Amino acid sequence: MSAAAVSVCIPAYQAGRYIAGTVSSVLSQTFEDFELVVLDNASTDATPEILRGFTDPRVRVLRNERVLPLAENWNRVVAESRGRYVKLLCADDLLHPDCLRRQYEVLAADRGIALVCARRDMISETGAVLAANKGLRGLVGRHEPDAVIRKVVRHGGNPLGEPGGALFRREQFDAVGGWDRGWKFPMDLALWIRLLGHGDFYGQPESLAAFRIAPGSLSAVARRAEYDEQRALSEDLASDPVWGVRPVDRLVGAAMAPWARLRRVALFLVARSQGARS
Repeated sequence: MSAAAVSVCIPAYQAGRYIAGTVSSVLSQTFEDFELVVLDNASTDATPEILRGFTDPRVRVLRNERVLPLAENWNRVVAESRGRYVKLLCADDLLHPDCLRRQYEVLAADRGIALVCARRDMISETGAVLAANKGLRGLVGRHEPDAVIRKVVRHGGNPLGEPGGALFRREQFDAVGGWDRGWKFPMDLALWIRLLGHGDFYGQPESLAAFRIAPGSLSAVARRAEYDEQRALSEDLASDPVWGVRPVDRLVGAAMAPWARLRRVALFLVARSQGARS
């Protein structure tokens, strides 16, 4: 049996509340040439039992004997995949039905594109939409890598979005060494940057995924540590002459970083308030 074109990789830990919806959103894709690899990171909640309920032959469920650190776990789930293109989907996020088809078409049509990302909806722990069609401001369409990096520095946060909104080539993921354990909160953005060493970026204007803002998620506890890591990553980019970052880019980024952080905090506060009312 030949390998699927696309591998959707879900690292799952204590994901019993959301994993059924996440897996179902993948199985509901209009694009059918995919596999779904779920790696249960030694969960002790209902995650294993829920995953046993999925009998679709496209689903492979694996389990770690012990809890692995984030980067190691994410690298392992991708290592277990067989597709030419890869999407990592966090266990509480969702894909909209046409996501894989629309993103596969971009990468399959042009070897010069290394990374495709779509806008996404921000949803609460109950699935209510908090903010629709967010991200990729000034990054819709095709962009050369250095232009994207300057946008990243000027943004002060992650303008490309989380893993669920991205699709990339497996061979290039392997070439750059996968997820870098040197980063925790901007680990996704750090990978996007290294992938752009292999080709252009393509931003899609439609929302093709949903990022869940839940109180117990990694993003919810980030706060100051996330801000500090993001600044360190931006400084690394600005100091690398290969990207041609200008002094004005650094100044704009320094000014925008607090606002990017405040926008993130505001969304978590809205999500928490909605959860308290439900």
